[in-house]
Amino acid sequence: MIHERLADSAPAMEALGEWLAPLLRPGTVIFLRGELGAGKTTLVRGLLRAAGHTGSVKSPTYTLVEPYALDGLQIFHFDLYRLKDPEELEFLGMRDYLEGRGVCLVEWPERGAGVLPGPDIDILIESLPQGRRVRVTAHTDIGRQRLREIA
Repeated sequence: MIHERLADSAPAMEALGEWLAPLLRPGTVIFLRGELGAGKTTLVRGLLRAAGHTGSVKSPTYTLVEPYALDGLQIFHFDLYRLKDPEELEFLGMRDYLEGRGVCLVEWPERGAGVLPGPDIDILIESLPQGRRVRVTAHTDIGRQRLREIA
């Protein structure tokens, strides 16, 4: 199951994140892919705001993970851009994050290949002359069910 949307500005990307917010349920793994500056963190900001986060949302480029606790929901925002070796995820305690109690939003998931599980939802952001195309693909039964609910 695939859905595509266009976003022509940062506010439009945040609004798209708000539309996707119902995907944020315990145990969900969401990959966010796209080139540098594509809007991955902006999309995450919209997701988190829709889930009730009122503070700032920064890219976890240097910390690798930013945790958020919102209304009993644990959300872990990963940015693996600076990861040198997928095995570093073992030292980060990735298995603990993936136990099913929280939501894992993973930017640059290809840097964790071989250690990360497959995603329930994959979000690909592609640059176009007039903005961004956001393709949301469900890869598991859970992902398909949740994507159907927001379609």
